[in-house]
Amino acid sequence: MDQEEARTRILDAAERLFYARGIQAVGMDELRTAAGISLKRLYQCFPAKHDLVEAYLRRRDTRWRAALAEYVEGHAGAPGGRPLAVFDWLRGWFAEPDFRGCAFLNSFGELGASDGVGRVAREHKRALLGYLTGLVGALPVAEPDAVAAQLALLVDGAISTAALTGDPAAARRARTAAESLLAAAGAREA
Repeated sequence: MDQEEARTRILDAAERLFYARGIQAVGMDELRTAAGISLKRLYQCFPAKHDLVEAYLRRRDTRWRAALAEYVEGHAGAPGGRPLAVFDWLRGWFAEPDFRGCAFLNSFGELGASDGVGRVAREHKRALLGYLTGLVGALPVAEPDAVAAQLALLVDGAISTAALTGDPAAARRARTAAESLLAAAGAREA
């Protein structure tokens, strides 16, 4: 097995285990076993656990945002429907059996700003805000940055509520609030 395959197997195992149980609850030996590699190989790929945690979060960020953007692009024809499609995608994600909330908020809550987790979590949230700003910026609203920031709060609130309650309907309620917010800002289906 080459280094890239080992790295992929480790990250796959880390994503499953860290997301399901938390970072501190999962030891390197358990990760090694789940990835089917030697402990030596694990440490060759990731010399310290914080290196693995950062890599896991960065990969998750890339995948999560790509899945969101792909859904929005494929399910919202007009620009006016794109911000609302974000909440439709969230509803599907919330209904998945392994949904455990936001990996970035969970990791930050567990580890704080230590080991780069805070930096990676903030980068993820900034990238999401940038994406929402782009969606809102395509609409006739006076303050797209402010509206996008409010939508980001609705996204995070829906994720946290769904994780806490186990109720995917949090996405529908957040979507309703987003519709009101967009209407008040002057946006309309285009």
